[in-house]
Amino acid sequence: MTPDELRGLFLFEALEEDQLRWLAERGTVREYPAGGEACVEGQPAGYLFVLLTGTMGLYRLVRGNEMELNRTDQRGAYFGATQAYVRDRDGTKTYSATGRAITACSFFALPADDFATFMRDWFPMAIHLLEGLFMGMHNSEALIGQRERLTALGSLTAGLMHELNNPAAATARAAATLRERVAGMRNKLGLLAESRIEPAKLRALTELQESVIERAGKAPRLTAIQASDREDELADWLDGHGIEAAWDLPQIFVAAGLDVECLDDVAGKVDAPLLDKSLRWIAYALETEQLMTDIEDASARISSLVAAAKQYSQLDRAPHQWVDVHDGLDSTLIMLSSKIGPGVQVVKDYDRSLPHIPAYPAELNQVWTNLIDNAVQAMAGKGTLTVRTARDDERVLVAICDTGPGVPEELRQRVFEPFFTTKAVGVGTGLGLDISHRIVVNRHGGDVSLTSVPGDTRFQVRLPLVEPPSR
Repeated sequence: MTPDELRGLFLFEALEEDQLRWLAERGTVREYPAGGEACVEGQPAGYLFVLLTGTMGLYRLVRGNEMELNRTDQRGAYFGATQAYVRDRDGTKTYSATGRAITACSFFALPADDFATFMRDWFPMAIHLLEGLFMGMHNSEALIGQRERLTALGSLTAGLMHELNNPAAATARAAATLRERVAGMRNKLGLLAESRIEPAKLRALTELQESVIERAGKAPRLTAIQASDREDELADWLDGHGIEAAWDLPQIFVAAGLDVECLDDVAGKVDAPLLDKSLRWIAYALETEQLMTDIEDASARISSLVAAAKQYSQLDRAPHQWVDVHDGLDSTLIMLSSKIGPGVQVVKDYDRSLPHIPAYPAELNQVWTNLIDNAVQAMAGKGTLTVRTARDDERVLVAICDTGPGVPEELRQRVFEPFFTTKAVGVGTGLGLDISHRIVVNRHGGDVSLTSVPGDTRFQVRLPLVEPPSR
């Protein structure tokens, strides 16, 4: 090409005559038929290409599936070794995308080494600025991304410890009380033995105790008024039978589903002098049973939290699996429960018929964490968080919806940009949605979109149902 022809390209229009002549001497015009590839992703970046005629597209492989990044017929559009002037420690660079001719195309091709020399010799200050900007953004993104992950991990760990502390403390309290009640049972049993109760009556009382415990497990839940009325009835019965200091017994008996008829049954099976000891022995047995149930429930809660943490972290599992998206969503909601708070109502609208999908579950959990955390912050602790799943053709749709104020229209196109955030300084880094977008698109071959009006903001993630075929 001649210098005058090069000047007609917007990339070179401001260059001096000798600069254009230098480029014209070293560059060549290359022709490619439709479907021809000027450069291939991953191969050494040997040329800077500038489109002269035709329509071309840029493509990248995402988990083996080719995705079109851009298509243009604009004369002067450039691609290829666009960062040849940035010095690498090992001196190697590769094409970041494949440039393919959609129609027959012609390009001005400038060798990468000549382009780097041209830039460094003619624009040394610009090179320093560009290198500083490129490396600064790269290092900042890596550092801030790492810090954000550590901060999120610390927050999740603190929330998990808070959730674990409650059932652990309940278990400790129940175990201490259980020790006291077992000691009381031994004492009352000793008093019954000292009273020389007949073996047949002791056997009948023991059988009655077992039936009472079984009845307690099936006791219907009473309203507060019903429970209060029954406690009054049992208190009158105890007073009428001369049971002293029995203020704590009615509540225990009512919680176990006992009524006056049951107490009459006890009174009929023991002598009057032993009634007090027998009733307290039964009460201790009922409390012991309830305490063991409390310990079992608290232990199950701890186990479920640990299981959720293991599912969330995926530390003991393969990085790539066929997974149920609901498992990750549920574990993320558990991990974030302390952040969600009592003012936010969580609604799960799941399509449980969805099949498993190929995914990196630990990375998807990071996506769910970012989206749910953003939704909760947007609602400022009060509103409705809806997590919805559905099938969308050959993809799984996961929608995270909130009732916050929404995202203004002029900002919706920027929410996935690195470092862009609407939060106050020091509150957000602007990398959460960018990381989520890269995980969904680059790692899983899916897409993520945003729709928002005041009171209804939805981040919608679509993931393929099948493993994309390799190229």
